[in-house]
Amino acid sequence: MSRPAGREPRRLTRWWRRRSLRTRMTVIAATAIAVSLFVAFQVSIELLAWELQDTADDQLRADSRVLATNAQRAGLAQLQLPPYPGSGRLVRVILPDGSTRTPAGQPALPPVSEPAGRVAQGASADLMESKDSDEDGYAIYTLRAGDGAVQVARATDDSPINEFGFGMLLIGLLCVVGGALVGRAVARTGLAPIDRLTAAAVRVAHTRDLDADIPDEGGGEIRRLIQSINDMLAALRDSRQAQRLLAEDAAHELKTPLTSLRLNAELLIRLDRRGTLDSALPAESRTRLLHDLGAQVAELSTLAAELTDLARGDVSDESTELLDFADVVVAAATRARSRMPDIEIALDVTSVWVSGRPAALQRAVLNLIDNAGKWSPADQPVQVRLRAEGASAVLEVDDAGPGIDAADVPRVFDRFYRADSARALPGSGLGLSIVQRVVDAHGGRATVARSARGGALLRVDLAAAPPTPIAWFSAGEDTAMR
Repeated sequence: MSRPAGREPRRLTRWWRRRSLRTRMTVIAATAIAVSLFVAFQVSIELLAWELQDTADDQLRADSRVLATNAQRAGLAQLQLPPYPGSGRLVRVILPDGSTRTPAGQPALPPVSEPAGRVAQGASADLMESKDSDEDGYAIYTLRAGDGAVQVARATDDSPINEFGFGMLLIGLLCVVGGALVGRAVARTGLAPIDRLTAAAVRVAHTRDLDADIPDEGGGEIRRLIQSINDMLAALRDSRQAQRLLAEDAAHELKTPLTSLRLNAELLIRLDRRGTLDSALPAESRTRLLHDLGAQVAELSTLAAELTDLARGDVSDESTELLDFADVVVAAATRARSRMPDIEIALDVTSVWVSGRPAALQRAVLNLIDNAGKWSPADQPVQVRLRAEGASAVLEVDDAGPGIDAADVPRVFDRFYRADSARALPGSGLGLSIVQRVVDAHGGRATVARSARGGALLRVDLAAAPPTPIAWFSAGEDTAMR
């Protein structure tokens, strides 16, 4: 049963990914050295073989010229050929009739080739060729001499190249081992800051001590990584501090309505157990007490909803989209009218396109109108204006109330902050804080000032966005319908 072709590469990839960075660097260094040495050795062996062959061929040509000169002086048939000494060059004389003469005791050379015969017949001046016999190989140089030719040959010997290659192989193995050791040492030294950084991060994870900054060391990427982790720890510290403050503030704000609700409920339970509920609490007092209980429950519900919305921070599944801010303002005003039927809301809005989350923006606008509605006299409307101002969408909500004291202006958008004059009014002190968070998340700015009518003027600036062609068409069509 054959194994799938792609399984082995995937298995090798998984094995490689499970290796440590130090092991990967060691393997890469050793592999790079091995490949480099292999290429260098191959080139060196080829150059050495070419140089040895070129030198040997030059020697054959020189010896052939000497032998040809002697043959021309003495004649091919009378040329004295000394006995073969047992090693070294081999010679042969080719006579005009095609026969050959060789020194006594010399090993037999391969038969005269047809090209060499043509050299002896005068068709060519010389010829360099290689011959392989059953046991040895020969390089034979044929040179025209007189009416025939002389040949000088040498046995080809690859032992110097083989010895050189074996020596280079041993050197290469030592270099690869040394390179692997050096690569591991370099990896250990280079990754030492990473190891210390890992140990510090593990220590922070175990101890939950976010105040322990990681010492800044090294340079370049290591320093940027450490600074990034320290910035992350600082953000986590701020987040944990904000959560602690939120919990403390929430506990403080919940304490008063819960205490009042508990006391009223205990009073009703105690009177009911005694059977004196009707006599101790007249109908008017009982109705007022029940209304107080309902108001306290509504206040707790509002506070819980606002706490949930505030605790979520910027975490939201709602996606950002291009929208007409005027539609958001009109929708928020419609909801506000249903919640505050006694307050008049005057709208003066123009179409301004922004990029944002519609539900979050509508919640922020609703909180602004609710805040203004708490302060505005019954005979004075809450004015809501929306216009384009340069590259910004400007939303203004003002009322005709008493306004905000100068001492309270810096803390208007703080969580749970309520001015002394507002403590008797319903609310949790979270509405404007939610407005600030939503505006910040959209890259805008929320400010407070005094309106021309003497009340508070809350202003929100958001970056305007050019509408898409479809949006332009829809806006034009909507205008035409109006």
